[in-house]
Amino acid sequence: MSKVVVVGGGGYVGCVLVEELLALGFSVRVVDRMFYGREPARGFLDRVELVDADMRDFDESHVADASAVINLGGLSNDPTAEFNPKANHELNTEASVRVAEVVKRAGVQRLILASSCSIYDRGVGDDTKDVLMDEDSSVEPKAAYATSKLAAERAILPMATSSFAPVVLRKGTVFGFSPRMRYDLVVNTFVKDALSHGTITVHYGGAMWRPLVEVRDVARAYVMGLQAPTELVSGQIFNVVTGNFRISELALRTQCALAELGIQVKVDVDFGYRLVRSYRVSGAKIARVLGFVPQVTVEESIGRMVEQINHYGYTDFSNPRYYNIEWMKLLEEAVEIVGKHGYVLSKPQPAAVTADPSGNGVSRMTTVPAKS
Repeated sequence: MSKVVVVGGGGYVGCVLVEELLALGFSVRVVDRMFYGREPARGFLDRVELVDADMRDFDESHVADASAVINLGGLSNDPTAEFNPKANHELNTEASVRVAEVVKRAGVQRLILASSCSIYDRGVGDDTKDVLMDEDSSVEPKAAYATSKLAAERAILPMATSSFAPVVLRKGTVFGFSPRMRYDLVVNTFVKDALSHGTITVHYGGAMWRPLVEVRDVARAYVMGLQAPTELVSGQIFNVVTGNFRISELALRTQCALAELGIQVKVDVDFGYRLVRSYRVSGAKIARVLGFVPQVTVEESIGRMVEQINHYGYTDFSNPRYYNIEWMKLLEEAVEIVGKHGYVLSKPQPAAVTADPSGNGVSRMTTVPAKS
């Protein structure tokens, strides 16, 4: 049985991908700090080997007996990258390159790097730039997240040799249900807003374009990249998208899909300018080379999302766990507070001095356990 190492296997995409790999008979080792806790991964934790580690400390022990590595690790959107640019560069660029170097040095033949179609973003306001971008298009990303991903790609792909095949998958904006749920992704946000207060808000008139892909299709794409012949994928970049949608269209699709479920929703359009992204991306290459065809529609995904949100009880929509930047800020604050005292509730008792039974004048210090 082939062993696949999934860096970041406890995350939004990771929780879905790990289940897919297990269903296909792969042995899985997850390398993850479990930043969002173990609860989202409880469905598979007893079937995988979990290494609770920071990807910045990745070493050969993490790839022992592995046949492939899928690197989903790092920060995953613009707000988190801008919140801590240093950590963003360390994780998305430096640590990703380190993972690739370790994988190659250990003799593991395949590495798949998770990247992003946000690399193609050129903003709004210039119609001459509104073109369909593919893997050969020139890119000039400005945002910290996209630039960190591009830097990792450019460092890792040239490492390709006859015995080491790095592959890059640039994913569109992902949507759909995951046990490690996120409500900070556009379709997921629309569903959350509809369920929580019955209104979907569309900013900047919804004129922006966005390439999308459902999370289960993403998992399938990773598996295809894993199983494809080396000569087809080594050193290659593939865009993974279902299609390109204007945000206004997504809002209307969400409204209609929810109406089919008996959920009536209003669409509120705001035409004021906000800092927005807009880009369109071609998925022709992965379809041509690997035969990847998206299987999950926006409407189908929304129906499943509503069902699973209710099943898992993920209706506490303001919980910061569902929003990457809010959770990160909360944990950073918690570290600062707890760091001052070293505990939360159970206060360690001061050390007690006990007499030296030998009579040589040396006393011993012991810590008295706190009462629970």
